[in-house]
Amino acid sequence: MLYHLHELQRSLMSPLVHFAEAGAKTWSDKSTLLSQVPGAPRIAAGFELLYRLGKDYEKPPFEIRSVTAHGHEVPIVEYTALAKPFCNLIRFKRFTDDSATVDDLKDDPIVLVVAPLSGHHATLLRDTVRTLLQDHKVYITDWIDARMVPAEKGAFHLHDYVAYIQEFIRHIGAKNLHVISVCQPTVPVLAAISLMATSGEPTPRSMTMMGGPIDTRRSPTQVNDLATTKPLSWFQNSVIHDVPANYPGHGRRVYPGFLQHTGFIAMNPGRHLSSHWDFYEDLLKGDLEDAQSHRKFYDEYNAVLDMPAEYYLDTINTVFQQHLLPRGLWDVSGQRVKPADITRTALLTIEGELDDISGLGQTEAAHALCAGIAAEHKRHLTVKGAGHYGIFSGRRWREVVYPDVRAFIRQHNAKTAA
Repeated sequence: MLYHLHELQRSLMSPLVHFAEAGAKTWSDKSTLLSQVPGAPRIAAGFELLYRLGKDYEKPPFEIRSVTAHGHEVPIVEYTALAKPFCNLIRFKRFTDDSATVDDLKDDPIVLVVAPLSGHHATLLRDTVRTLLQDHKVYITDWIDARMVPAEKGAFHLHDYVAYIQEFIRHIGAKNLHVISVCQPTVPVLAAISLMATSGEPTPRSMTMMGGPIDTRRSPTQVNDLATTKPLSWFQNSVIHDVPANYPGHGRRVYPGFLQHTGFIAMNPGRHLSSHWDFYEDLLKGDLEDAQSHRKFYDEYNAVLDMPAEYYLDTINTVFQQHLLPRGLWDVSGQRVKPADITRTALLTIEGELDDISGLGQTEAAHALCAGIAAEHKRHLTVKGAGHYGIFSGRRWREVVYPDVRAFIRQHNAKTAA
């Protein structure tokens, strides 16, 4: 009933949220008499803060309209290359009419960015994609909010996630592909490529794994501790709920986005409280640039999706409780996952020194598992001073991490994958 109560609360709050939105605009609009009343900026700031705390946050668009590639400004067209019930494979196509620019773009490496299915939308990797587009042809997995997937489409398990990744790799073409997985998908991506190698299929030229839980027994974090101190039955009974009737996925069992968001906030409540107070102060001071930065960040951070219950519980059990991948005991659809069978795919792992979600060493563990990859085709990078998000978004990503990722991909782009 919790999901239904949440929807009821949201409905009851809707008039107040709309009133707060109207109040913020009315008291701040210089063309109105109310904006001239003493204390109007404080009233307007209070209304906007109330509005932003109570409003619904829908999935934001990628809005990557153009990038500078090889010194040329080129427009970007975003389209769905392959549609699946729980995920769309999105292509960001770079276009130009200039023949010289076409020549520069055509030989760029192809990259598949596998976004996490762990609460936030794939748009959280907007900065990752925009930066990669300077030197690469880019695809991304755009996971669909489970509450929007009709129940008749069936369940979605962790092994289905692995199968999706394999299908996307085959669709793009493994021999010319480089795969970048961020956080949670490092595990299913490693499984997908391992299974392809075991069956003798072509595998991507490289795989870059960033801040992921390959082996959560190393440097366990608060996230890991929660998963290991509670039995699987606790997660089934405490966080899994039915989608209400006002969504297409009515009746589907999910881990609701609003509960995930509560967990995100609970990890650092003081930081979020301070951020919202600073936003209020920025509005009072008229610091519109900082206020807009706050809006932009929380428009993304507060936009969450529901996860299929089967997939979430599989992940808790397989990755965080039983550690089946690093123990060599994970079977996917009856086939054992053997990363040591990968021989023709280069491996780059990246970790943030201050990552409080995937601790140091958890991603690097992939190197020991991928014993079949020659040492000269492996590399590990620890980003000093970076937290979890800093390794794939923001200044550190663009100035510190990306140059190494680009160089690694270029180094292995000319090699032939089997």
